Parts: sequence; C-alpha cells; structure tokens
Amino acid sequence: MRKVTVSKNLKEKVPGYCLAVLSFDIKIELTSDALKEEMTNLEREVQQMLTLENLLKQPRIEAARVGYRSLGKDPSRYRLATEALLRRLIKGNGLYHINNAVDIGNILSVRTQRSVAVLDEDKIMGDILIRIGEDEPYEGIGRGNINIKNIPVYCDKKGPFGTPTSDTPRTRITENTHKILLFITSFNGTEGLLTDVELAKELFSRFSVSSIFSVEIVE
Repeated sequence: MRKVTVSKNLKEKVPGYCLAVLSFDIKIELTSDALKEEMTNLEREVQQMLTLENLLKQPRIEAARVGYRSLGKDPSRYRLATEALLRRLIKGNGLYHINNAVDIGNILSVRTQRSVAVLDEDKIMGDILIRIGEDEPYEGIGRGNINIKNIPVYCDKKGPFGTPTSDTPRTRITENTHKILLFITSFNGTEGLLTDVELAKELFSRFSVSSIFSVEIVE
C-alpha cells in the first residue's frame, strides 16, 4: 500500500485527526436491488433515530465540526460529507444510486458518522500527504470550485484530490475503476476505527466481489 502521512501542522491543530486506509480490488457495477434495499432500510433508520437538532450532538459529528473550527473553518458553511449525507436523509431525501462502490461508501459514511472517501487508487500519483488546505484551486465533484483553505486536504504528486467535504473528479469512481483506496476519517482519535474497518470489509464483500483488503491506521 502507498504511504499516507498526516502533516505535523494538522496534527498540532487537530490532535484527534486520524484515518483508516483500505486498499482493495473491485468490479464496478450498477446499484443492485439488494443494495437499493439496504439503502432504503438505512434511510428509514436515520429518519427514526435522528433529527436536525440532535444530529449536531452526535459525538463524531460534533468532533468533526470542532476540528474544522480549530482549523479556522465554519463547519456550517463547509459541511463535512457525512453531515451533509445525514441531513439529506433526515429531510426525507434518499441516497443517490450511483454504482456499487460509491453507494457502499455512502452507507458506510452514514452508519459510522464519519467522512468516507472512495477513490480510484490507480489515478493517485505516488504517496499521499494530508495537510491543511491553502488558497489553491480545487474542484469538488458536482460542486464546481470549492474554497479548501483551512480544511484537511489529501494530496499526491499532482496536488489535491480530496477532502472530508468533497472529493475531486480526478479520482472519482468510474466503470473503468479496478482498485479502490478508501479513507475513513476520524476527528476524535482511533477509538472505533477498527470496528468501522470491519464494517467496510463486510459491506464491500457483501455487495461487490471485493475480498482481499490491505488496512492501515494512520495517525
């Protein structure tokens, strides 16, 4: 597995920042009926358990928002992907059906309440540094240009390719994707991360042909 490093500056400002990194092969397929059923059941669960008011009191959501504030970013203006997903479900809007890899990533993000990045590993150039974003160009998938200053940014030799708020078109999953690099991001330490890894492995094994996983916890 390629090397993933968190910058010293980011760790100093957000000591609890860490992530689980998984690498595995996959066959990209359209959303199956079984996967659609899993997503529908999850949507119902979220609506029964969460409201917009108590969402912000969930420990992992709260820690992520505190982390953004520690970096100087307003988490209400630049929402983390997991909070945006949960808000969507609470409001009664279902998850998008895109493909098995992206759909499973969204299920994992909702269930773990952590930002999850599902990336085409073959499109990433060399090792990865996760650092604090600067004034630099960044295009989010379906969102156009995004201000990534003062949020964690995933960078390779070519530059930024992802954040806990939005990934970029460069590393997005397509029908030609054969290998996944998966990030599960925590803002409050490693507690529970290995459990989230096991959930990721179970979901990708059940809803895709993935079976061999390389796993690393990066602090």
